[in-house]
Amino acid sequence: MEPFVFFGGKGGVGKTTVSCAYAHRCARDGVETLVVSTDPAHSVSDVFDQQFGDEPEPVEGVDGLDALEIDPEDEMQRHLDEIRQSLSEQVSAAMVSEVNRQLEMSHGTPGAYEAALFDAFVEVMRTESEPYDRVVFDTAPTGSTLRLLGLPEFLGDWIDRLLYKREQSIDLFEKAAIGDMEPRRLLEGDPVIERLQERKEFFEYAGETMRSDAAFFLVFNPDQLSVNETARAIEAFTERDLQVRGLVANKLTPTPDDDETGRGARYLREKVETERDRLAQVREGFEPPLVAEIESRTTEVRGDVLADVAASLDVEP
Repeated sequence: MEPFVFFGGKGGVGKTTVSCAYAHRCARDGVETLVVSTDPAHSVSDVFDQQFGDEPEPVEGVDGLDALEIDPEDEMQRHLDEIRQSLSEQVSAAMVSEVNRQLEMSHGTPGAYEAALFDAFVEVMRTESEPYDRVVFDTAPTGSTLRLLGLPEFLGDWIDRLLYKREQSIDLFEKAAIGDMEPRRLLEGDPVIERLQERKEFFEYAGETMRSDAAFFLVFNPDQLSVNETARAIEAFTERDLQVRGLVANKLTPTPDDDETGRGARYLREKVETERDRLAQVREGFEPPLVAEIESRTTEVRGDVLADVAASLDVEP
């Protein structure tokens, strides 16, 4: 198994439960594991009944398992502060207030949230993952996750264009120097080019790591809407050259005992039959294999119940 494992799916399908169960299983099997939440709901804290922050903390009662939760709002502010600091060192004092104004306006712009969150989880992969054998990501709902995973290619191309424009600008400035006047900017050592090059390498690392060192699993519920969204997600992953390793069917209805004949039992049998049709549709029509069929529980999935769910996963630690 790759060092980085992602569990995705539409909102409410049980991604947090499955990712925490898998992380729990890895740790119990002797694999030093970190589970990371990029979902604003902070459900990992709820599953383990323990509050986590943006630094890895041991999960109580589970040796070899740590957890952290990335707060999108905090990451957004940290992201903007870093940009503000970097730009303030490269522009005139008169421009600093304008830079600050533009950054404050960008706080709510489309893509800013994803860019900040992307930086945060890639930094986890680069700097926080070293002590661990496995890092398990509980991701945001599918749409947000796909936007995040598409950033390396999109922003990599964008940075290439910025680098080209910056190099052109410096070249023209140098050519415009007259007489003994020395150009104030040189191509070598230019701070803007250095910063852009750093970002380019950052996105190249992210793209390569997700293609070669990450495994992606999609969680779905046995209803047509969830199945349809899973099909679209598989297609979107393929377009990004990312392979979906397997599918997890969650919240399946338990089959009533044969001697149960009441109205509730009849309803459950009809529901189970419908769900079986959905699972057959997934097995026959989707390329990634079905690696788990997890029934709904009457109790919250915590403690021993979490280990029971983990046992249903046909995914080796």
